[in-house]
Amino acid sequence: MGNVVTMHCRQGMSDEDRLVAVASGDRGAFRALFESFAPRVKSYLMRLGAVSAIAEDLAQDAMVQVWRKAGTYDPARARASTWIFVIARNAWIDRLRRERVELAYQAASDPEPEAMEAPDDAVARAQTEAQVAAALGVLSEEQKQVIRLSFFEDKPHSEIAETLALPLGTVKSRLRLALMKLRAHWEGLA
Repeated sequence: MGNVVTMHCRQGMSDEDRLVAVASGDRGAFRALFESFAPRVKSYLMRLGAVSAIAEDLAQDAMVQVWRKAGTYDPARARASTWIFVIARNAWIDRLRRERVELAYQAASDPEPEAMEAPDDAVARAQTEAQVAAALGVLSEEQKQVIRLSFFEDKPHSEIAETLALPLGTVKSRLRLALMKLRAHWEGLA
């Protein structure tokens, strides 16, 4: 009888309430979220370009992250669906980055003779990469995240705000502060 009542109560819960219940270890609430969101997350990932099998794997991974990170969910900042889809989108982006790194590694390990970089160019590139990495080292993780999305992934501020589930003003503030820190860092080197 207790399970029937609990299950009935879960069916009447909002997604936000279920997510909060998952944070306290409620497996039934997670099951309800999983059944509701896993198929939608898979479809979403396929619309982003993932093939069916990869979308299935990523959807499973995203839902595992929902279980693990439920304690960090804040209903005041985003709806449960937004939060879950951001986790799924980030999983897709991470997979694309890993694939890009793997392709770059394969290309670098077997370069064509005419495609090999001149030694002077390689040294200059390595120095520039080291300088950029050092400059990014002065930023907080939040600032690095918005810089990466804005400048390296060429995302508009509104999309960054949606991706990170942040207000647009917060994204702009983080970018402004990050740019000020980077400018101060570069001026200190000159």
